[in-house]
Formats: sequence, C-alpha cells, structure tokens
Amino acid sequence: MNNGDMSLLQVAVSLEEEIVSIRRHLHQYPELGFQEFITSAYVADYLEQLGLHVQRGIAGTGVVALLETGRPGPCIAVRADMDALPLQEQTGLPYASRHDGVMHACGHDGHMAMALGAARMLTGLERELAGTVKFIFQPAEEMLGGARHMIDAGVLESPRVDGIIGLHLWPDLPTGRFGVKAGTVMASMDHVDITIHGQSGHGAAPHQGVDAIIAAAHVLSVLQALVSRESDPADAVVLSMGSIHGGSLPNIIADRVEIRGTVRAVNTATRERMRTRVAELAGAVAAGLNARADVRYECGYPPTVNDARWILRAEEAVRELYGEEAVHHLAHSQMTSEDMAYYMEHVPGAFLLIGAGGEGRGRFPLHHPELAVDERALLYGAAYLAQFVRSYLRRTVGA
Repeated sequence: MNNGDMSLLQVAVSLEEEIVSIRRHLHQYPELGFQEFITSAYVADYLEQLGLHVQRGIAGTGVVALLETGRPGPCIAVRADMDALPLQEQTGLPYASRHDGVMHACGHDGHMAMALGAARMLTGLERELAGTVKFIFQPAEEMLGGARHMIDAGVLESPRVDGIIGLHLWPDLPTGRFGVKAGTVMASMDHVDITIHGQSGHGAAPHQGVDAIIAAAHVLSVLQALVSRESDPADAVVLSMGSIHGGSLPNIIADRVEIRGTVRAVNTATRERMRTRVAELAGAVAAGLNARADVRYECGYPPTVNDARWILRAEEAVRELYGEEAVHHLAHSQMTSEDMAYYMEHVPGAFLLIGAGGEGRGRFPLHHPELAVDERALLYGAAYLAQFVRSYLRRTVGA
C-alpha cells in the first residue's frame, strides 16, 4: 500500500484492526515502571519491521526510533509511555491482563498503539516530508518520572528535537473530540510525608501521654485551610492526604502516626507557597498539642505547559483532519499530572487529551480496575499524530 496515494483517514481506517490488535496485545501483558521488558521488545520489533532505525534499552527499557526523510528539516518527537499500574483488572474482557495485579488502567497501551499506528502511516510518506520524526517510547510515567531518565540519556539530542507532541486517552471526553488548552494543561505533582511524634501511654490515662492520633487529626483538618482560606479561589490547588497509619492497640495512646499525601498546583508560586506552608502549619499545630511533626516534602512532576505556538499548530491539525467540531477547548487545567512536562521544559510541545469516552465501560475513569477505553479513539489518535507530523514536516513547494 502506498500511503501517499490515500488520505490519512483512509489509511487509518485500513489499519484500524491492526492498531486495535496492537493495543489488545499490549493490554494483556502490562508491566510496571522500568520493568517493561516484554513491552519494549514488542514495540522495538514492530518499529524495526517498518524499517526505522531503532535504539533499545534507553534508560533501562526505553525505545527510540527514527524515521528519516533524507532531507534537512526539523526533528519532531512523538512520545508514548509504556508502563502500567499495580492494579488488579476487573473488566472481564477476553484480552484482560494476564499479569496478576498489574493493569493498563491509564491508557498507556493505547498511547503506544496510536504512536505505532502513526509510525506505520508515515512510513512511505518520506518523499513529501523534510526532516526527521523521532518516536520516543518511555518507561515509568506513573510516579517514577521515566521522562527525566530518558532526557538524561540524551533522547532529545542526536538529532536535536525541535518540538514534541503527545496524546492522552481521556474517558471524560466523547470519542472523536480533542481537548486542547494553551498554557498549563496539567498540574504539578508533589508528595508530602508527615510523621507525628507523640508519647505512648495507657488509654485510661491519656493525660500522661501525648496522643499522636489526636495531633494528626488536627493537622489533617487545619491543612485544608491552606486551600480553602489561603489560596485564591481562581488559582487551582489540591491537597489530598491519601494514607494515614498509626497506633497498635485500642487501649494504648499512639506515639506515632504517619500521613502521606499529594499536593497539586498549576501555578509555580502557589506550588512553592504550599511547600513552605504545609511544613509550617503541620509543625505549629502539632507543637500546640505537645507533639512534633516531621515533614518530608518531595517535589515531583512540574506543571505540563503547552507552548503557545505549538498548541495552535496542534489545534489546526485537529481541524484539518476532523473539522471544527472535534476541537474541545478545555475550560481549566486538569489537576492530574504528567511527566510529559519534563520534555516540555526543554523543548516546545503540545499535549492533547483525546476523547475515549464511549458508552458503558468507557465511562469508568482512569486508574479504575474496570476501565475499558473506547477503542475507536485509537484510529482518531493514530491518524491525528500522523497528520500533525505531516503538516509540520511537509516540504515547501520546489524543495
């Protein structure tokens, strides 16, 4: 098949069964971050069969493939993540995870399938393009920052990447719609661990001890004032404490409680303020109850910020392929986070949400054990990535 003789949508339709099959295969064999050995081998083998120059084992399990046109021009990177979540799948689908306790519940199997589909579509179009396409398949997006390891390994160099594009399957959007937003599209993600130290004692004589559980309860309650009373209501920020452990027996005053949570912000100044104030407030509240709070605050992913010019190009590519009705302007930043942000600290880029919210199971949210994205979205996404690249690298008249 000569892809140049067909529209990208026609090519995508002809490849839909193959792209869905890729996703289902990857879905059955999910692997956790930096353990994507089966996954990366499958991805690399597929890309080599297309005739691309492939590098394996980057940052452990990362894969990079180059589609070279043979003519000078910019280098565009297409990024996909490969890792799954430590979650027991409950979909009951015939292609459900075969790895106990591991599931592709964040759509990364679909991200890989769309990127591989785009690579398949672009192969054979080199004669109408100028420059290079670099396909980046990274490990460990979930909490481990695999993108940073890939950057440290040099994936944005040789050739130097001029810009990067990425998609994230999004069940909250109808299939066929693309969520676009200039500026910050996703929040930062920081981790906070608070250990409350008290003094053990008998439950019948609480005055002889320092109750770490009571102190922890007050700390948890007061910390929410940082959002409700110290933050501008128009400035999105989230503080969620998702884990608390303490005490041993019902009649013993607990001398230690451990609290763990996450802080999300879209504004860098707000992010820094939260980092300072969480420690100050937890320490002050605990001290007021004769306890002590040790706070460990770890900065994670930065906000994901779309470059103004790149997001305009990305939006235009949606219109070119699917029309105005496919463009969905996001009203606000998402409070989820993405390590795509690391690439976009180094090079301009665009990160879009692609609707995958079909009927039934497609309505379950990301990170849910019953998530089953609408597979029709894979065709939309693969064709879109190919369209963006082709529009950007298309040779000028007479070149």
